[in-house]
Order: sequence, then C-alpha cells, then structure tokens
Amino acid sequence: MEKNFPECLKCNNGVLLPLSDYGREGASIRYKAWVCSNPACGFSIRIDNGEISFGKTIGLSTK
Repeated sequence: MEKNFPECLKCNNGVLLPLSDYGREGASIRYKAWVCSNPACGFSIRIDNGEISFGKTIGLSTK
C-alpha cells in the first residue's frame, strides 16, 4: 500500500511527514505534529493541549 504525504506549501520541495508522541499518561497520540522533509525549510505544525502552533522548532528528545 503506497502512502502519499501532502506537499509542503511553504517550500514546494518537501512533503509533510507525520510524527506521533505519547501523552502524559502513556496513551499514544497519532499525528501530533507534521514536519517538512526538506531540512532547509523547517516548516512544522503541531498540536499541544488542543492548540495548533506553526513554525516551532521540533528537536530530538534527550530521553
């Protein structure tokens, strides 16, 4: 099954890749954030406590 990800409308060179996370009580949260596959672009969109934010840097976890 082929998966097609949406094109990044900011740079038009990458695609938006979904990222998942875990909530405070361990429940999985699917597609909590989407990031552009083009490292030079840096576009991201994420949901935190029901609020949508754009452009915040999404880094690697130290955990």
